[in-house]
Amino acid sequence: YKENAMIIRTVTEKDAHELLEIYRPYVEDTAITFEYDVPSAEEFSDRIRRLSANYPYIAAVENGKIAGYAYAGVFKNRAAYDWSVEVTVYVKKGLHRKGIGAKLYTALEKLLAAQHITNLYACVAYPEKEDEYLTFDSVKFHEKMGYTIIGTFHRCAFKFDRCYHMVWLEKILTQTDTTPLPVIPFSKLDKALINKIVLE
Repeated sequence: YKENAMIIRTVTEKDAHELLEIYRPYVEDTAITFEYDVPSAEEFSDRIRRLSANYPYIAAVENGKIAGYAYAGVFKNRAAYDWSVEVTVYVKKGLHRKGIGAKLYTALEKLLAAQHITNLYACVAYPEKEDEYLTFDSVKFHEKMGYTIIGTFHRCAFKFDRCYHMVWLEKILTQTDTTPLPVIPFSKLDKALINKIVLE
C-alpha cells in the first residue's frame, strides 16, 4: 500500500465518529441533505449497523483517513422491490473533484451486482437555481456515473428558509424480464469476493 494510494474498504461501527464528521457540514451548511439536526454518534453507529447487515457500506481511505463513504439502503419496503436499492455517497469537504465519489460508486455497483441487485436509485436535492446551500453538482455527478433523472418533486422541501426540489435518478445494472436470482444479504456475501471487488 503505497503512500497516497487510496483503498476502498467496508465500514464498521468503529468508523461512526469519522463518518459523522464528514456528514456534519452537509447537515449544517448545505441543503444536500434535508436533515436539520446532526445525528448523534450512537444514532449514526446504529444506521451503519442496520444498513450494513443487508447492503454494502464502504469508505475510501487515504493515508489512514476516510476521504468519503457510500452505501446502499432499502428502496421500498415491499418484497417485489427487493432487487432495487437507494444509493448515497458523501465526500469529505475540500476533497471534491478528485474522483473519490466515482471510485466509491464503482465499487458499490460491483458489490450490489454480486448481490443480484438490478436497479439503483438516488434521491437528490435539486435547486431551482444554484445558491450557497445547493448546486447542480450532485445531479451532474450522478449523470456522469450513468444515472438518468426519472422524476422531479417540485418545491417539496424547505431548509434555510427556502424551498428546494428533489429528483430521483435511476441506473439499471441488469435488465431482466423474469425474477432475478434471490438477493444475497451483504453479511452473507463471500468475504473473499468482497475483498477482491473493493481492492480491484
